[in-house]
Amino acid sequence: MKSSPYPAQDLRCRVLAWAVKLKVNPRVIRVQKMRRKWGSCSAAGTITLAVDLLDQDERFQDYVIVHELLHLRYAHHGRLFKALLSAHVPDGWRWENVSQREE
Repeated sequence: MKSSPYPAQDLRCRVLAWAVKLKVNPRVIRVQKMRRKWGSCSAAGTITLAVDLLDQDERFQDYVIVHELLHLRYAHHGRLFKALLSAHVPDGWRWENVSQREE
């Protein structure tokens, strides 16, 4: 992904591909500087991803993307949310406890 001249656009495309798989429809997808989080999902349907997520492993990117997209259906981290997250990103348990970014 780092070889692309438009890496942020590539990340947006990956979000859209996952959105199709998960059958959700984000209203807006933003890639911007974020200091404390890798991503967020607003109640209005805006998915925001940290621009430096592009420097991370693609599996971690998928974990963050799927996590945020699932919030479009499930506001809280309940059983169903966690089951769907682990079904779509099986190795996501590695990042389950990453709530704060290292600075």
